[in-house]
Amino acid sequence: MRIGELASRTGVSVRSLRYYEEQGLLTSTRSASGQRHYTEAEVERVAFIQQLYAAGLSSRTITELLPCVDSPSKENSDAALERMAQERDRLSEHITELVHTRDALDALMAANRAHHDSLHPRTSAVSVP
Repeated sequence: MRIGELASRTGVSVRSLRYYEEQGLLTSTRSASGQRHYTEAEVERVAFIQQLYAAGLSSRTITELLPCVDSPSKENSDAALERMAQERDRLSEHITELVHTRDALDALMAANRAHHDSLHPRTSAVSVP
């Protein structure tokens, strides 16, 4: 199949497919006129690549994981699992940093509200006895 059909079947843009190929994530054969041609297996591979991207992995990390798919072995599987664990740890650290950043912003917003309220005190309804 040509690149347009692969894009249509996978919901991935032609530009992304070309990028995947540049990064070594996807391969194609070329016709005499230079057009890319893909096998049916590439549909599943693109779906897998999309899952890896959705998990927050970079193309470099995905490249490191693909030997587990392309050449299944205990060693490749162990290496892929270790690499994914490293990525999970990295994401967990980033989440912790984001929580601290959000908490700092919450504190600034509370200080701003307190300052705002001191400048514009609320008038309470005056009760007449």
